[in-house]
Amino acid sequence: MAFPIDFPIDWATYGAFLLTASAIVLTPGPDTLIILRYSLSSGRNVGLATVAGVQFGLVGHTLLAIFGISVIIASTPILFKGVALAGAAYIGWIGIQGFRKHGLLHVGAQGKPPVSAKKALIDAIFCNLLNPKVILLFLALFPNFVDNTRDDVTLQLIALSLGLITINIIWQAPMAFAAEAVRRWLKNETIYKWITHSTGVLMITIAVLMVYENLM
Repeated sequence: MAFPIDFPIDWATYGAFLLTASAIVLTPGPDTLIILRYSLSSGRNVGLATVAGVQFGLVGHTLLAIFGISVIIASTPILFKGVALAGAAYIGWIGIQGFRKHGLLHVGAQGKPPVSAKKALIDAIFCNLLNPKVILLFLALFPNFVDNTRDDVTLQLIALSLGLITINIIWQAPMAFAAEAVRRWLKNETIYKWITHSTGVLMITIAVLMVYENLM
């Protein structure tokens, strides 16, 4: 059965992209940590809102790539460092919350989640948009699968982004769906502290490494 519209990328090339992108997505990073944190703190719906926020962030990166803004940011050291440091500050701030009383993983306080779906969505969008490694992903990975000799480069970028978003959802959504079962463990004070502190340390470590990479 033929498609009514020709797919803008050769299927073999697209398959190679999906395999490469899958390996990158499966590598834990700020997106994974923020999804885990909000899913565990506030349940499935807030977790799914966080997953959605990450995908909106990727849509934003796609638009930046289409309009050439990503290239400008990456090729202008002061802009790239500014984005990187802003991302580090944002990720670090989220990590610090894990060491506050009840942090972002407090469960069951008067039956109300400490994080709203709107906040989770916005935090995830900014966490993804301000991650310089995602900008580099679009600049370093996507060009290898785009045929610049064709006049449908925009469609090719959109097809690649849709593939990346699909992989993200397949990997990240189950984290939110599994949250309800995992949250029962958080009633245990020891487990609660271990998760809040460990996720906090990981996010702060990522933030420090981002600062180090862009100031040294």
